[in-house]
Amino acid sequence: MNELQFLIYSADNNQETASVIIRGETIWASQKEMARLFGVGVPAISKHLKNIFEEGELEEKVVVSKMEITTKHGAIADKTQTKDVSYYNLDAIISVGYRVNSQKATRFYILKR
Repeated sequence: MNELQFLIYSADNNQETASVIIRGETIWASQKEMARLFGVGVPAISKHLKNIFEEGELEEKVVVSKMEITTKHGAIADKTQTKDVSYYNLDAIISVGYRVNSQKATRFYILKR
């Protein structure tokens, strides 16, 4: 059975949190959650991931998993919608973190040790 667990990471100030999924032996985060984790915008995360894959640092097919997410429909009450969201494993999260220059990224490195 491949059970999913969720973890909410909070920085020292507890004002910003990021949610990650624990599945199997690793954690998984979307680009949006990585942006929150490291205190940067989603375009920065996207750029770093693109470079990581183009440079051959990581293989996209190994570190990315598409997960179907169900959310409330924005325009129709009592209706839900599903969409595929790319989640990136811990190897990708760490690789992005090394490329992001922020205090939050530094705190994350310290915690992962």
